[in-house]
Amino acid sequence: MSEPLRLLKVIVVQGKRLVIRDFKSSDPYVVVKLGNQTSKTRVINCCLNPVWNEELTFTMTEPLGVLNLEVFDKDFLKADDKMGNAYLNLQPLVSAARLRDILGVSSVDTTLRKVIPDSENCLVCESSIICVNGEVVQNVWLRLRGVESGDLELTIKLITPAASSL
Repeated sequence: MSEPLRLLKVIVVQGKRLVIRDFKSSDPYVVVKLGNQTSKTRVINCCLNPVWNEELTFTMTEPLGVLNLEVFDKDFLKADDKMGNAYLNLQPLVSAARLRDILGVSSVDTTLRKVIPDSENCLVCESSIICVNGEVVQNVWLRLRGVESGDLELTIKLITPAASSL
């Protein structure tokens, strides 16, 4: 029997303290990759603290991967400038979803797992994975790598067939 279809919804909420790549500001956008799937946010012009609030949807496949993010500054006359990258291991989120299914948890705001910053992620601080209305949700702040400063806020939701039947 095949694995049930799972969707990963990545809400790119906002960026903070992004680096300057133009004269006084930047025009940032985020590219999100999961396996061979890629999606990106819109460009926010002249902003170092952009708010996107954009939802990007991916299909989860086995083996489980890492969510990769790259931030770029949109340029019109030359190649876009890199503004940093980050990654997040999705295994803790999937493990929490399995725990939810085993325990039959469907109540609001039940904490399933806590994830701490380590070499498997770019977390700024501890993050909780919770069950909200049957969905497994993780809110994270990721520190951008390869640049002087910058953080991204994401909300990640794992949607499984079990979630809709609870």
